Amino acid sequence: MPRISKKGQWMPESPIRKLVPYAEMAKKKGHKVYHLNIGQPDIKTPKCAIDAVKNTDITVLEYSHSAGFESYRKKLSSYYQTHGLPVETEDIIITTGGSEALMFAIGSTMDHGEEIIIPEPFYANYNGFATASGVTVVPVTTNLENNFELPPISEFEVLITPKTKAILICNPGNPTGRLYTYEEIVLLAEIVKKHDLFLIADEVYREFVYDVNEKHFSVLNIEGIEQNAIMIDSVSKRFSMCGARIGCIVSKNKEVMEAAMKFAQARLSPPTFAQIASEAALETPQSYFDEVTIEYKSRRDTLVRELNKIEGIEVGVPSGAFYCIARLPVENADDFARWLLESYDSNGETVMIAPAEGFYSTQGLGLDEVRIAYVLKNEDLIRSVEILKEALKVYKAR
Repeated sequence: MPRISKKGQWMPESPIRKLVPYAEMAKKKGHKVYHLNIGQPDIKTPKCAIDAVKNTDITVLEYSHSAGFESYRKKLSSYYQTHGLPVETEDIIITTGGSEALMFAIGSTMDHGEEIIIPEPFYANYNGFATASGVTVVPVTTNLENNFELPPISEFEVLITPKTKAILICNPGNPTGRLYTYEEIVLLAEIVKKHDLFLIADEVYREFVYDVNEKHFSVLNIEGIEQNAIMIDSVSKRFSMCGARIGCIVSKNKEVMEAAMKFAQARLSPPTFAQIASEAALETPQSYFDEVTIEYKSRRDTLVRELNKIEGIEVGVPSGAFYCIARLPVENADDFARWLLESYDSNGETVMIAPAEGFYSTQGLGLDEVRIAYVLKNEDLIRSVEILKEALKVYKAR
């Protein structure tokens, strides 16, 4: 029998989705499952985006330009400029989700066997994107005790080798909710400029910042690293349009964008209807974002407050995005998460969480941690934590 590739064997399994079969079995038993495992907002998609697709009079569903609709890129550049980012239309390539934008960024800047430094824990698919490209992830570890702040510059520099090509961050962070300070972004800028590296920033959660004294700082705002900086973006979270699969790669570096365009041409074009919806979504009034921010701040506060009531749980306090990392009083969070779905219910209800081990690259880290997405309304979050509290007692007493 033919054998699959080593790359296929090494491709990591999603810690977010690998428990789906157990959740499906729980639902077949008639159990209600509270999904705290995945960043799928329950916020309504802006009506203007949905209406744009409903009202289209397209008779032939054609390819778009490989870089995406010019009209969309123009509007998107105006959107960025309104938010203080110096982005022109030619600095943007529309992609099939932020995931493809990351693949384009890695493919355009790194060769097989080269290295990328990523603060861990990080979005688990970064491992997958690197594996698919033959690139080695070199983690720099952050921890819950100091709320996942970046380590000193010396800890980055000791990891830099002749094979290092880039540093990748998510800001605000998935899975930690960490919002990097201006000082942290400047520190990263100094490193990449000194060592002639790329700085790739996944900024898809830019609008999700909850404290009035905190602000999001983009890598595109830092002077002197225009040729180093690459921004990744997406409509998935901003407009609650995860299923649209529309993102973009943005850079002032013309060589990077020319290389990314070759990848874009190879996959022909991003999806037409999704671009129509995404372009229309840019007309969404500011009031939509104001209401969403208030709602998510309330959910964050509710989740952290309720988790802190459980003895033995430690939880990081996120400043952005809609995730947090919690350390549970168990030895193996993966086993506990599977047990919750397979063997436990509270009055016919259970919860689904994402084991955090898969968000680390360093083996042995995150074994007792989980990522929780606060994408449910407050009463569901309170009930979910109640179930978690009851379940922990049963699990430890087995």
